[in-house]
Order: sequence, then C-alpha cells, then structure tokens
Amino acid sequence: MTELYPDDLVYEHEATEVTGIPGPVIRQWARRGKIRRFQGNGQLAGQGHEYKTMYALPEIRERARTYRPMPQRAPRAA
Repeated sequence: MTELYPDDLVYEHEATEVTGIPGPVIRQWARRGKIRRFQGNGQLAGQGHEYKTMYALPEIRERARTYRPMPQRAPRAA
C-alpha cells in the first residue's frame, strides 16, 4: 500500500478524465477490494446530486498500467 495524501483522492469522473479508465471499471475494482474507496466531502454535482465516493488516484494509476478493455459481444439478432 502506498501512503496517500488528501490531493490523491479523486471522484470517479475525475479519475476517468485522468486515466481513461471507465467509471464502471473503477467501481468494480473497488467492489472487489483491488482499490480503496473513501467517503466523499459532499461536493455537489448539480441537479441536487452529490458525489459520495472518492478513490485513490495512485491506486487507479497502478492498475491502469495493466488494464486492457474487453471487447463486448455484439447483440444477437432476434
């Protein structure tokens, strides 16, 4: 584990902008315990919503080095 500083914590959309990793992948890593998640500071996102979860950017960058997007299967014709 690396030592984290307050500047290392970012919201999902910020991590996506910096690393290019899709938001659902970041949430999946956090769910599986591969990266840590932290309580957000209540910053408002607009339309009455607030960002609740922050992630450690150094951990996301570490995992992003080996990330390979999986091609999705084409939907079947009905």
